Amino acid sequence: MVAKKLGTRTLGKVVKSNSHCDYVVQLDDDMSTSCPPQPGEFGFGSFVKLANGDRPSIVGIIYNSQLVNPTFLNNGPRLSSEPDPVFAPDLIHETRTLLGIVLIGILEADPSQTEIYGVQSIPRDVVPVNAAVECMDDHEIYRFHLNVEGKPQFRYYSLLLRYGGSFAAHLTEQVLQELIDFNLFPPQDQRALEMLCKELTWRNTMGTLR
Repeated sequence: MVAKKLGTRTLGKVVKSNSHCDYVVQLDDDMSTSCPPQPGEFGFGSFVKLANGDRPSIVGIIYNSQLVNPTFLNNGPRLSSEPDPVFAPDLIHETRTLLGIVLIGILEADPSQTEIYGVQSIPRDVVPVNAAVECMDDHEIYRFHLNVEGKPQFRYYSLLLRYGGSFAAHLTEQVLQELIDFNLFPPQDQRALEMLCKELTWRNTMGTLR
């Protein structure tokens, strides 16, 4: 496993869902926290976990982002290029970044209660509004790709292709490449992942040329 991300960071909170496994997260900004997340922490294809009370954390992947700017196409008079927080605090507060999250499983505690493992499928629980959303560190990503017996797994391939939005193929390709870089799977499975990734890359390239 290659170490990249250390520790976890709160990204924001759940504000709505488009389906049972497609959620929208509102990113924290400097109006809601003194230390808002940085751009590199919520990029396309990033693994995140959603708080679920006393239940196991739910795992998702960022598949889309959307900027909400109330000043765009505003035909009214403008007194300055930037809204003044003293005279227009609500306007600044309404400028948002929204993230699309596809849910792919949960993080369970193993029988010894000392480690975690992944259950890769559509989660049964409904994530509540305002649930906290955090980055996953490399150890959590690594453990999510091990089952309860400690064997490597990659069972959410079809979920990404079906629910990953208009960028589903590119999202799946990026996740596959990250798993390959982790070097988590045995040689035979590693080669299968590499072949699958090359096939997706070829499809994406040919689709662009057509």
